[in-house]
Parts: sequence; C-alpha cells; structure tokens
Amino acid sequence: MRKLIIVCLVLNTVCLSLRGEETVKKDSSWSLSGMSALTLSQVSLSNWSAGGEDAIGFNVQFAYNADYKKAKHLWQNRLELAYGLNRTETDGSKKTNDKIYISSTYGYGLTKSLYVSSMVSFNSQFAKGYDYKPDPRVLISRFMAPGYLMGGLGLTWNPKVYFTATLSAISWRGTFVTSDVLSEQGAYGVKPGEHLFSEMGGNLKLEVNYEFMKNMTIYSRVDFFSNYLEDTKNVDVRWDVLLNMKVNKWFSANISTNMIYDNDTKIVQKDGSKGPRLQFKEVLGVGFQVNF
Repeated sequence: MRKLIIVCLVLNTVCLSLRGEETVKKDSSWSLSGMSALTLSQVSLSNWSAGGEDAIGFNVQFAYNADYKKAKHLWQNRLELAYGLNRTETDGSKKTNDKIYISSTYGYGLTKSLYVSSMVSFNSQFAKGYDYKPDPRVLISRFMAPGYLMGGLGLTWNPKVYFTATLSAISWRGTFVTSDVLSEQGAYGVKPGEHLFSEMGGNLKLEVNYEFMKNMTIYSRVDFFSNYLEDTKNVDVRWDVLLNMKVNKWFSANISTNMIYDNDTKIVQKDGSKGPRLQFKEVLGVGFQVNF
C-alpha cells in the first residue's frame, strides 16, 4: 500500500516537471492535453464532545490525451489513472477511488470527418477491494480481477475537434478474473474456475472533450456494448464524466462520475438476492492541480 501511495505522489511530481519543460519544436499534427490533481483531507479531534475520530485521506487523479491528425490519419489516445484512500483509527485504510483506463483508436480517412478505424481499450484497478459488511471482510476485486480488454473494427466519425463517435461493428471483449478466489465464485461473468469470459459483439463509443466556459472543461465518454451471441437484448453501458473547474494556476475543483450497467456482474442486495444492477460512483475533489 505504501508503494502505491508513493507511486501516486511521484506521478504528480512528474506532471509538475512536464509542465516546467519548454518544448523546442512543436508538431502541429499532435494535440496534447491533460490534468493531474491531488486532494488531501485530514480531521483531528481532541476531547470533542460531539464524537468522531481522527481521519486522513487523499485522492489522486491523472487524465491525459494525445491525439494525432494529419492528412488521412487520425490517432486518438487517452490514459486515466486514479487512486484514493481514507484511513481512520477504527476502520484502518479503505480505498475510495481506484481506476486504470487506457484506450487507443486509429482511423484512416474515407472523407474529411469519417474514418475506417480500429480500437483497443483496457480497464482495471490497482489494488484489492473488499466488501466490509461481513466480518471478516471479503475480497471482491484486485488488479485484473476484473480486467476488461476490448478490441474492435469499424468506423470513426470526427466532425469536430471536441467530439468523436466510434462504431465498432466487430468487437471482442474479454473479462479477466485472475484471482482464484473470485474465479471459483464465478464473479464478473466467468464460469466457476475459469479466468476469462469472451464476448463477440458491437460497441459504440461517444466522446466529448469540451471547454464550455473559460477554465471549465467537461470530458464525457459513454460505451454501449451488445453481445451478438448471448442476451442480445441486453446492452452493457459504461459512462464516465470528468468536470474540471480551474480556480487559479494551481488550485481547482473537479467532479468525476462513473456509471456502469453490466448484465454479467451480479450485485448482492440486502435481502440476499443477486442480479445486475446500475452501479454509480461520484468523487468530488478540491485541491492542488496541474494542467498541461
């Protein structure tokens, strides 16, 4: 855990150094943008009659775009990393945010804004996640459990610099569960004892990265995936939004939301029933940030 925290802090330091470097020669074909944010929280109590306990927490977010467009070539890349942790005397350390996302799309122009394209994306998390309701706690996730790898062929429409739509009519999605414990449970759609669940289907991805007001930017990405071979009426949805509001050179506020509906992920309810449910996460941060 300490190593992971150090890595997150080093990541922010690297972003600072990147901001400080001057580019000798810029290639106008490349469009580079991103942000790195660090939020800290701390509570200290002494003889506090209303109750409570000491707590400390942090959240690190990193998002970076590297897009290339020249002649008939379009190459769009995005990296998102996030990790948050909260620690109290009673509960110890619990993660509050954990995300790894990498995507790359290459297109060759058919018209000015339409491209035949191929895409690949990867989703997972850094650290172990637990359900703390049972005692002792129960493992529910870790790196590559689950891990999602997707590849597809289709068309990309890029009419504006801030909007892209990619329809991959031929797509493969692999759900990896490398944890033997979770694999035996048949978690995340894999058959009990197996580590990979493969699906063939179609995927539609819509992306917006737009500065709608001065120092206020919204990034929104929504994926729709339909399995051609099983449960064809069900559509899996993943919608990620990052709203960034810059206060000054070093400080800003940001809100990130993640909404997921996956028909193969069964959520346990209070009454003990299991089934697919709408998942939602929201993270609000106010603190130190570097844009580059």
